Amino acid sequence: MRELEGRVGDTPTTHPHRNTDPYPNTHPHPHRNTHPHRSTHRARPRNPRPLRRALLRALLPALLAAAIVLPLAGAARPSIPAPLPTTLTTPLTPATLPSAYEANRRNAAEAARMAAAHGDTRRAEADRALAAPSRHLLAFDGRGNGQATEVIGDLARARHIAVLVPGSDTTLDTYPRFHRAAASLYTALAHRTTESHTTGNTVAVIAWLGYETPATVSTTVTTTTRADEAAPRLSAFLRGLRTAAPAGAHLTVLCHSYGSVVCGRAAPGLAADDIALIGSPGTGAGSAAALRTRARVWAARGAADWVAHVPHIRTGLFGTGTTVGFGTDPVSAAFGARVFDAAGAGHSDYFTPGSASLANLARITLGETSEVTRA
Repeated sequence: MRELEGRVGDTPTTHPHRNTDPYPNTHPHPHRNTHPHRSTHRARPRNPRPLRRALLRALLPALLAAAIVLPLAGAARPSIPAPLPTTLTTPLTPATLPSAYEANRRNAAEAARMAAAHGDTRRAEADRALAAPSRHLLAFDGRGNGQATEVIGDLARARHIAVLVPGSDTTLDTYPRFHRAAASLYTALAHRTTESHTTGNTVAVIAWLGYETPATVSTTVTTTTRADEAAPRLSAFLRGLRTAAPAGAHLTVLCHSYGSVVCGRAAPGLAADDIALIGSPGTGAGSAAALRTRARVWAARGAADWVAHVPHIRTGLFGTGTTVGFGTDPVSAAFGARVFDAAGAGHSDYFTPGSASLANLARITLGETSEVTRA
């Protein structure tokens, strides 16, 4: 990086008493300041290096992403055949949840059959796993990269519900990784409620892969485009969730990485009691207050999370209407969120069993705000 900064945009150093005009015989004023023993003293211009270095730090991630992605644009995998998503004929309520689960499992099983016939064994395996009788799918779409919404726990009786919103590179092919995070949180919640001996403190965790996530190595991941598309879907899902869950249930949305951009765009009017931003590059808003939400806003970043090195900028892209960057760092004092401890977590470690971050996410989900350890 330093070598690059030293070469791009450097200004050659000139001696104040040396004529550096490359065309000395074509000076526009041949009789001025041309005496061989007379020097010309001029004010040295301000050093442009700090500004250029700042611009390089801001633009380099996007430039690198473009340099890598564009040559690979034609190498995308072919589309995978899959049935149309199941259309539910009745609204989601505690009474209709079992039929919704069954209908989506059947759809996943058909998607597995079609993927296998197409020769895509990896997708067939992923679809087949979601079609198992133990899985509770509120939604499933096997087309393209795929989408799924899965419940872990008893949603019909849950008093505390967490909705996980994933970041980049989350697809049906990588869904097992996302499912493990949701399952880890559910285990932590169940353990904590058992220890507290609180009756009726039923919990549920929902893994919401309800949008087309951007690839980590892409120009899309630097803009709010996918988040703007996803935000209305997340808002609609949470509104519907209020009818499917018990009245008065405590609802928390946990937003990881690019998922925090989705949550930021959906925040105004979002039917949530708490919003937690973890490993966030920003939300697209300048502060927690600018999210315009009634929910409590939390944020955390582990000491080993590489997202700390992402420049916190937000700027229009050459008059295209596209905005690059996500603005203020959510764990900064300027943003104004409730910052909690994530210890040494890396970018993919926030749901690691036994970690400080997972313990705090469980406390937030259960509404135990006074027990959350702050950073």
